[in-house]
Amino acid sequence: MTTSFGQSTVLGYPRIGAHRELKKAVEAYWAGTLNATGLENIAAGLRADVWRTLRDARLDAIPSNTFSYYDHMLDTAVAVGAIPRRFARLGLGQLDTYFAMARGVDAAPALELTKWFDTNYHYLVPEIDPDTVFAAHPENALSEYAQARDLGITTRPVLVGPATLLLLAKGDDPFSRLDDLVDTYAQILTALAEAGVAWVQLDEPAYVTDRTPAEIDALHRAYARLGQLAHRPRIFVATYFGDLGDALTALLDTPVEAIGLDLVAGPGNLHRLAAAGPLRGKTVVAGLVDGRNIWRTDLRAAVAAGATVAGLADHVAVSTSCSLLHVPVDLSAETHLDPQLSARLAFARQKVDEVVLLGRALRDGTTSLPAPLPPIPAAWRHDDVRGRLAALRPTDRHRGDYAERADRQQERLRLPDLPTTTIGSFPQTAELRRARAAHRAGTLDDAGYTARMRAEVEQVIRLQEDLGLDVLVHGEPERNDMVQYFGEQLDGFAATTHGWVQSYGSRCVRPPIIHGDVARRVPMTVAWSTYAQSLTDRPVKGMLTGPVTILAWSFVRTDQPLADTADQVALALRDECRDLEAAGIRIIQVDEPALRETLPLRRADQKAYLDWAVGAFRLATGGVADDTQIHTHLCYSEFGEVITAIDALDADVTSIEASRSKMEILDDLAAIGYRRGVGPGVWDIHSPRIPPHHEVVDALRRAVAAVPARRLWVNPDCGLKTRTYSEVEASLRHLVAAAAEVRAS
Repeated sequence: MTTSFGQSTVLGYPRIGAHRELKKAVEAYWAGTLNATGLENIAAGLRADVWRTLRDARLDAIPSNTFSYYDHMLDTAVAVGAIPRRFARLGLGQLDTYFAMARGVDAAPALELTKWFDTNYHYLVPEIDPDTVFAAHPENALSEYAQARDLGITTRPVLVGPATLLLLAKGDDPFSRLDDLVDTYAQILTALAEAGVAWVQLDEPAYVTDRTPAEIDALHRAYARLGQLAHRPRIFVATYFGDLGDALTALLDTPVEAIGLDLVAGPGNLHRLAAAGPLRGKTVVAGLVDGRNIWRTDLRAAVAAGATVAGLADHVAVSTSCSLLHVPVDLSAETHLDPQLSARLAFARQKVDEVVLLGRALRDGTTSLPAPLPPIPAAWRHDDVRGRLAALRPTDRHRGDYAERADRQQERLRLPDLPTTTIGSFPQTAELRRARAAHRAGTLDDAGYTARMRAEVEQVIRLQEDLGLDVLVHGEPERNDMVQYFGEQLDGFAATTHGWVQSYGSRCVRPPIIHGDVARRVPMTVAWSTYAQSLTDRPVKGMLTGPVTILAWSFVRTDQPLADTADQVALALRDECRDLEAAGIRIIQVDEPALRETLPLRRADQKAYLDWAVGAFRLATGGVADDTQIHTHLCYSEFGEVITAIDALDADVTSIEASRSKMEILDDLAAIGYRRGVGPGVWDIHSPRIPPHHEVVDALRRAVAAVPARRLWVNPDCGLKTRTYSEVEASLRHLVAAAAEVRAS
């Protein structure tokens, strides 16, 4: 076996650009202010910048085809011809068909959107049925390979592997199409080989989750078939996010030349490698640098793990544990962070340097590694918070019986059947963003900023009253992000300036960093909620983000259990809930969209997580009176997998994204006898498409057939910050009218 794979690589790199150039270009294309040629020129420049960055860092093996205008799962579905008929018959060009699949158009609702394993990245779910006609389209992979080659850079094209593509797809038994799909991959590999591609990377992360023996046998069959191709690149099967389990043995028994293992999230992979015995003719790509979090690697421990792998295989390469898609681009842009904190951090660019350094250390046996970090500063501790946690009692996580609570809440709120509401945010206009930027820059003083935000709140309240909504929100104009907003007001957090990470499509977030004990200094939302409530007689919801979601959408400290950090956040939220209640807010929504996202990938590990996750939510919400109504919101995950935990949250009302998934959550709720309020979303807010009145009525009728009207709420799938006011007003009018029609019947 040749060692031509190299000593160091990464599984992927951020594609948004250091200044979110991709987001701005894609949104300009959607708005019609940039044509397709202009968009591709910007994309080509971003790709070239990444390849040059990785080359100049002296990375040995550089990936390509990791760039995407929207999502890599969508890209692979297109590469194998899996375009549903409703999009193919639109008669659009290739790029517009692609964006129609991602965002939907009037004639064709978008593909379902859900979370990529246990990350906050959202992928588009392929639709594959027995009549899907696969066809090889390697053009994009070939184009990127050729572009890099013209720059003097040899790359390794990357595709989602065939087994993972089907296991994550929806349709009538997609996995039964594996043999057909492998034939299409064989055509793609042959085309790549003819273009001179030496290595190809096929990602199979689905096998770090629980898989049946039949699914593992199918993986073996797929790669035995691809490995036997007469003319192909060498195959690198990359896995990440956990322990590969029995699938490792299956892959080792195929002709593939390299296997990537996550040794950060899947330390069990090392034990399985040892049990497999000496690996002849294989390269093990050891994921030693965490691609998910932003803390510096313990290089000495990583070298030790790498040396262990080196004793088991013919050749070892060092890599990130997964794609660096999940971390910000470059720490050097963060000039305002506390030096004690920044010294502990590594973003994508710095992680590449760590990978290169580890590769050299394993190759040369060098021990010249940076000194370990000093202990965490004492100033990052809050002894009073730790004391409160130690004094907690089981009763602090419980409220009264739901039936009695519901009666008291209805007596206080007097809501109709099928009450209408929204999830929280209203459009974040360019004017609002400019006002927040001016306030941060000091060119808009506190009084001017407050006046501007209050004017927006009043506009949002008046609009909701005009539309006829029953329960209102203040619209959240003051919030940059549902997690970052709270992180900026809590001790123990730090905010970045340029630490953007792609969440989905053109949506980017700046996850805060939890580096110390979490404590609330002052009320965070009370002034905005009470001002909104003063403008109307209708109830206005207080809006908070739950403890699990704050953890999931932050970069979290690793020196204490996640459960302890979750309870610290929960105590801060508990205090906020009680202050909202004392100020007269009758409904408080505590969003937990990340409840399913953070679920461990192996069933054996899930109960312990759900116990502390549910406990943290109940700690946050358990301090209010029974006549205060607690809502929660969940979106864009397979929530059927945690349906009993959703029930255990004991929220009075749960709103759940349901429009793209065709209300499938209702069957899950019925199966467990769910008896509290529920609002399955009837409007897909991630599409510019305005749902017609009849479509909302049909969705509500399906919901009423499964949930009694007295417990059913009517709402969109998620917050409205990404939509325009024209889209919001038209869609909400349809929503309110549909609720009235179904209520009357």
